[in-house]
Amino acid sequence: MAVHTFSSELAAQAAPEPAGYRGEPYRAPVPETLTGGYVVTTQEAHALWDKGGTAFIDVLPRPPKPDNLPAGTIWHEKSRFSIPGSTWLPNVGYEKIPRATENYFRDGLAKVTDGVAAHPVLFFCLDECWMSWNAAKRAIEMGYVTVYWYPEGTDGWTFEDFPVEQLKPEPQ
Repeated sequence: MAVHTFSSELAAQAAPEPAGYRGEPYRAPVPETLTGGYVVTTQEAHALWDKGGTAFIDVLPRPPKPDNLPAGTIWHEKSRFSIPGSTWLPNVGYEKIPRATENYFRDGLAKVTDGVAAHPVLFFCLDECWMSWNAAKRAIEMGYVTVYWYPEGTDGWTFEDFPVEQLKPEPQ
């Protein structure tokens, strides 16, 4: 299994790979490795996207609508612009997730892979965001065998001026 690394500048700032999942702060230096998976650069992610056949999974968290909003308040969801054709599975990259979120993640992966554990999946979020690392690790632990982690996420993607589209989260 090939492990791709970042530039030497980023590698000097890289965090060690934890044994478990990473908690807060989620926006912090990330490892340059993912045991059991493949780490890809922006150019490699773009090549996989261009080729097709890999399910791209955006795991950017999505804040829920507050329960205590006054009656008549209009709630506007924040737009998410992401890699075209991606599936947005928000909130699956936290260190600890409730059973319902774990089932949502499992069902979402089964949907985009047709239930085939060998189907390639690529996880991303934002640059230096542990959410995508946690989600990729979780997928590996669920038995997925071709797992790509794209640590630069949509920040790296848009920096290269690659296309984006507005996503809606997969319903729960």
